[in-house]
Amino acid sequence: MFIIENQFLLIALSFLSGVFGTLLIARKPAGHRAWLLADLIWVVLGLFGAMGAIMAGVYKTDSSRLERQIDIAYAATSTFDQDAARFRLRNCGSPSAGDVAALCDRVEFLSGSTAKNSALPLFIAVTEKAAPLQGLHLIAGGGPKDEIDSELVDRADRYDPGELLAFSAFDEEINNSIKNLRATHPGIAGDYQVLAQSYEKLIEQVTKLGEEWQYLRERSYILHIQIIAICLAGFAAPFRLGKSISELRGKR
Repeated sequence: MFIIENQFLLIALSFLSGVFGTLLIARKPAGHRAWLLADLIWVVLGLFGAMGAIMAGVYKTDSSRLERQIDIAYAATSTFDQDAARFRLRNCGSPSAGDVAALCDRVEFLSGSTAKNSALPLFIAVTEKAAPLQGLHLIAGGGPKDEIDSELVDRADRYDPGELLAFSAFDEEINNSIKNLRATHPGIAGDYQVLAQSYEKLIEQVTKLGEEWQYLRERSYILHIQIIAICLAGFAAPFRLGKSISELRGKR
């Protein structure tokens, strides 16, 4: 985290170090061994910087998968909430008993198990504040925002879909209730089937969301490589500029 939190300072120090090194050999004539070595430094470190940029591009592409999965999981949550609200409005508004009551109770349990999802950092907040790629702030040092981001990242790392989506839409009791209602109230049975499908889809998408998050977290080292590559390129750039200036002077 030190590299990410102090990236701007590190890049600036690398560039200033390169400027200082260039000034040390500035009086050497064009074609001198020192300038040839400076050019070699630029080529080698520039190549490493390009490789770091390519790796960062791949990581950014992977992070877009997380953002898409967040959208999908959030949409699945909204769909389930709407289906649950519709079921309660249609079938649970008045006191019920027997099979209808069993389904209404199960809907309440399912809704309760997903209620925390809207507050999870793995939804909207994770892309705005805590996504691994968003650690690239270009600011020197930490601060309140970094503490908030760190807290959200920790919460996301501890996220386990199995703990929040702990209820099953179907079991022996629910299956028997649906079977009985198909004969007397097929509409209620059908509404619950739609709701159960939304819930199963939600579990699937939220589980994929956790997997995408973990995938990025395991590869966050690429951010460090990118910053180091930029630092090395910043260190080498003054040498290349100095060599060009030296050659122009030599041709006068």
